[in-house]
Amino acid sequence: MDQKTTVTLLELAAKSVLNNEPVAIHALGEIPRDLFVPLFNAAFLGGHKTILKAMVRVWPFCCLHIGSLNTRESYYDILEAMTDGLQIHPAQNSTSCKIQQNFGSLHVCCRDLQINRMSGHRSILQFLDLGCIDHLEMDQADLSEVLTLLARVIHLNSLTLCNIPFNSYKRRNFISIPLCLGQLDNLQELSLPFVCLTNQLHKLLRVVPRQLDTLYLPYCSLSNRDITVLSESSQATYLKELSLSNNKIFSEVYEPFQALLEKVSSILQHLEINNCMIDSTLSAILPALSHCTHIRVLSFAFNPIMMPVFKSLLQHLTSLMKLKYVIYPAPLHCYEEGNFHDSLDRQKLAEVQAQLEAMLHGAQRDDMNWATCS
Repeated sequence: MDQKTTVTLLELAAKSVLNNEPVAIHALGEIPRDLFVPLFNAAFLGGHKTILKAMVRVWPFCCLHIGSLNTRESYYDILEAMTDGLQIHPAQNSTSCKIQQNFGSLHVCCRDLQINRMSGHRSILQFLDLGCIDHLEMDQADLSEVLTLLARVIHLNSLTLCNIPFNSYKRRNFISIPLCLGQLDNLQELSLPFVCLTNQLHKLLRVVPRQLDTLYLPYCSLSNRDITVLSESSQATYLKELSLSNNKIFSEVYEPFQALLEKVSSILQHLEINNCMIDSTLSAILPALSHCTHIRVLSFAFNPIMMPVFKSLLQHLTSLMKLKYVIYPAPLHCYEEGNFHDSLDRQKLAEVQAQLEAMLHGAQRDDMNWATCS
């Protein structure tokens, strides 16, 4: 009997036990250890709160992995039932008070934490061991709330801060963010969408750890000065994933970005430059882009590209053997009146896609996947 069949039989046994809750609870002290996990999973997915509470009381392992929870859904009631099962002292009305009584022996650990609006989660955070968090994502929080939490999540390897109100960091308090980032020695991924960083990027690059290999900066109002700073930074030589989408970094000159490509060419694997006002200047950066021999994903959608430039780009990219996925914009002639914001002519786009497939086939690159975004 193979392992897959064994797992299936365990799942069937678990579901069978759950059909009779009183019998299931009475038998918990006698069932094999191997049945606990599939039984718990089935009870959790089925919302069997009574059985879950009883199972937690006799849980035979040192850890109980719950998985993904969302406090806005019915999982909160399930979590409360399991918390009740962990208690030694007599039950009280408040789940928080029960937890507080046994906080010395109860270790509530979370690896991946996503917070949308901090106000509704402050009471929950006080019971989590924030030192266990690997990935933190905060959306729509005040700067003071961000700084307070960052001081406690010292082992982060991935951080996303999104929609931090502009008026909370445009003043000199902004310096507090780099100071906190400088304490995250394990940080590998940093994403700051919708955080205004105009002429401020150098302050972040000074403090982020050397092993940071993923940097997402969409909608950050980056200036050409910021791109120049990034291209001159030693940090750039470690970047495997980079997103500069929705920054008008080509509105003036292209040389800073060209220098950046040359700096990251030996390691970059994922590049997003959507809606960056790339037009005919794309031709100037093609040689530098062609040197990015490790790149696997390239996305440059929502840029006003002419068909001759598009063909030239494709010819250059087919030489990059590791490049498998390309997201491209519909060329300008596919739009009515040649205006990037007009309606898209689907027939013309279909003709472009047919030419693209023919060129890929001719270059023996049928392994490349090109998709448009319009």
